[in-house]
This record gives sequence, C-alpha cells and structure tokens, in this order.
Amino acid sequence: MTKDPQAKRKPENCAFVIFGVTGDLTHRLVMPSLYNLAAEHLLPEKFCVVGVARRGQSDNELRDSLLKGLRQFATRPVDDDIAKKLLECVTFVEADAKDPPSFDRLREHLDSLECAQDTGGNRLFYLATPPAAFAPTARELGRTGMMKENGAWRRLVIEKPFGTDLASARALNGELLKIMDEHQIYRIDHYLGKETVQNILVLRFANGMFEPIWNRNHIDHIQITVEEKLGVGHRGGFYDATGALRDMVPNHLFQLMSLVAMEPPARFDAHSVRSEKAEILTSIQRPSEEEALKSSVRAQYLAGRIGDDEIPDYRKTEDVKPGSTTETYVALKLMIDNWRWAGVPFYLRTGKALGHKRTEVAIKFKQAPLSMFSGTAVDRLSQNFLTIGIAPTETIELQFNAKIPGPSVTIDGVEMKFRYGDYFQADPSTGYETLIYDCMIGDNILFQRADGIEAGWEAVQPFLDAWKNAGSNGIETYQAGSDGPACADELLHRDGRSWRKFS
Repeated sequence: MTKDPQAKRKPENCAFVIFGVTGDLTHRLVMPSLYNLAAEHLLPEKFCVVGVARRGQSDNELRDSLLKGLRQFATRPVDDDIAKKLLECVTFVEADAKDPPSFDRLREHLDSLECAQDTGGNRLFYLATPPAAFAPTARELGRTGMMKENGAWRRLVIEKPFGTDLASARALNGELLKIMDEHQIYRIDHYLGKETVQNILVLRFANGMFEPIWNRNHIDHIQITVEEKLGVGHRGGFYDATGALRDMVPNHLFQLMSLVAMEPPARFDAHSVRSEKAEILTSIQRPSEEEALKSSVRAQYLAGRIGDDEIPDYRKTEDVKPGSTTETYVALKLMIDNWRWAGVPFYLRTGKALGHKRTEVAIKFKQAPLSMFSGTAVDRLSQNFLTIGIAPTETIELQFNAKIPGPSVTIDGVEMKFRYGDYFQADPSTGYETLIYDCMIGDNILFQRADGIEAGWEAVQPFLDAWKNAGSNGIETYQAGSDGPACADELLHRDGRSWRKFS
C-alpha cells in the first residue's frame, strides 16, 4: 500500500499544560482546536491535558466547563465520543506564579500523571494568560526545572502581545532566554495558522510566473488591510493601554508584510524562513519624528451604527479615559531599504468599528503605457491588482484589462477569482489547529523568533515616540460603521494613489 504523501504523522506522546484554562481563549479557540485535531486523529496516542488557573475547582467541574465551551464554539458538529475521550484526560491544578509552592505541586502532579499516562516526559506549556503573567510564569517553570530537557522535549507557547514597545520586548526575550533556549519558545500568531497566509509563500515561490516580476521594476506599491467591524466592547481597559498600532501592526500586519516582501529562503525550513522574515523587518526605514507624523494616520471612532448595533464613542466606552489619545485606527506608509523594494511604498491600515470585516494583501502592478492605443477611444486602463483575500473569504484575485466585444477598441477591467472553499474541501477550523500541531511536532517555521519580534518593534517605535510627543495633536475621528478617517485616503492621494475598493 502506497503511503499518502499528504498524511501527517502523529506527534510524540506529551502532556499539554494550559495556563489560564478557565479563560475565554481556552474555551473559544484552544479546546475547539484540540477537538478538531482529535477528530482528524492528529493528537498523540498517549496524551493528557492539565488545566492551570489561580482559583481551584475539581477535575469534573473543569471538564463540564470545557464541554460547554466546546459545544458553543466548535467549528464543526461535536461528536460525543470524541469529546468524551478528549475531556476524560483533563485534570486541574490550582497554581499562581505569586505562590511558588503551587508550582512545586504542579511539577509533582505532572510527574505523577506522566508515570500513569506514559507520556514520556514531553511537555507543552501554553500561556493563555494576560501578558503580565508571561515572565512570572516562565520564571517559576524555570525554578522548578520543568523547562529542562533531559531526554524529553519541553516547549513554551506565548500569545501576543509580546511586549508593548521595543524595550519591553527585549526585556521579555532576555528573561525567557535565561530560562530556556530559543528552540523551546513558540511565539504564536494565529494569523499564521490561516491557510491563505501560509499560501503566500507557495504563491510566490512555487509559481514561475510571479517571482520574476515580484520587485520594484514591476510593482508600484503594496496595500495590507486588516479591518474589523467590532468595536472595543468590554475590553476598554486593555485596549486603552494598547491601541491599534501595538495590538495589530508588530504582529499580524508585519507577519503579512514579511511574507510578501521577504527574499527567497535558501530552503524551506524554520531557520531559513525566519531569518529572511527578520531581515526584511530590519530593512524597514526608520523615519524621523517629522517623517513619522507625515507617514502615519491615527484616529478614534465616534458613535455610529454597525448592522443592528449602536456603537458609542470610543471615549465613552467603559474603562476608557475621557481624554484618551489611544488610536482605534492606524494607517502607515513604510519603505524598505533593499534592492528588491527600493522606492516601493507599503501602505498598512487597521482599525475597529469599521463598515467591513476584511483582511487582504493587494499588490498593485505598474501601469502599462497607453501610447499604442493613442488613436483609439481608450483614455485610461484599469488598475492591475493581485489580491490575496484572507478574511472573510479566502481568495486569490487577479484584476487585468480586456477588450469589450464590439467593433471599436474599448477596454475594461475584469477579474479572475480563485476561492479556496470552491476548490478544496476542508472542514471549518479555528486557525489554531496547524499551530498547535506544529508545536507538538517541534516545527517552529510559523512562529516568531526573538530577532524578528525585536525588529518589528524597532520599526514601529518611531511612530510610538512621535505620537507620544504630539499628544492629542493629530488624532482624527471617524464614524463607527464607516470606511475610516478621510485622512487615510490622503496618505495615498498625495502619492497619486488610492486604496483598492472593496467589492
């Protein structure tokens, strides 16, 4: 029997330890992802889940809570037999980094469980906690020896945000690397779990038609858009201390930018790919304070209506300071200093409480000359865009010019669109399945390395500093449910360009 080349291997036996097991992230994304992996037979043969939280509960109480969350957030119908088998391996430990003896008890629980379950001593620690708990938790894991690899692997998964600026990111990296090696750290960004994001590398490097024209000679500019319809909601306190730039740009948008702009890696492995991604982020120009203000837009949303929901002014949201200068929308113009991209602007934008929910990368190619059509009725050509749609639908769309049937030469823009859902049959997923699976098999190609994290913060630090010095000066507004502030259009208009219209 021939082995299916697409078949995935099962991970080695392991214990999956979730800090913050009672939180929203665990119920909404982590457990549904583990369920989907179980349904696809992609969990280890011998596997157990240890939930950790600061407030105690019984194993059965945790299992009931996780089952309720699974039924609410699962991306596919829940099979009772699969859910039962997954949840019966769940146990609970009460632990808090402020109480060191509790981590000694966690270590004892894991040692006992591994003997009983025969998981081989492999451990994956998942920090589904607030960022303030990252370093204290890691320190306790280090103190108790739970991160030491003595014939078994030990890995730590950290959610975003990884720091709040360059200094804090460097400090967190420094703390972690005192406790464990870089290969043990998995800085997770759920955007990289999306199939369309991963396909950017395949689109570029597995098709001979694209890579030869993927440079400044043929590309005019690149737009990266991540728009959300949701407002801040009940997360006012967190968001007001973070803002759109910190929340989205150094991670989600820069991950998309680095995949689009990176040089071809020598080989398709974690070291090569992550080195090229870090190199492109290092090559982003660092603007002066004056240039940073000119090349950026920051804005807050005002009251408006999105569907059936009335959205209040951002500054009137619970736990948001009345005179807050925190941005809910940001647009940036960035330039890259290397041979491939010299002179090609990258326009990035992201915001909350907007009229559309979409994530896309749009590559605008240079205009063809009109001289050969000078004796015809053609006075303009449609723009040539290659657009990679990531949400809400996964697509690749090519916009080009074609002659309209008839006796005269009349040209119009047409589109060719490829939809993943129409061509590939795949079960709905959370986007975390691939990432959790890769953590268990030790493939960190989709995870950020310390140098990449710090390069991203270095690139946004000039904007953070410029905005801090400017205070409330320069903060624009936009109505909730709109397309964003008008000045975001001006960012491109002064370069003779415009945002791609959403169709």
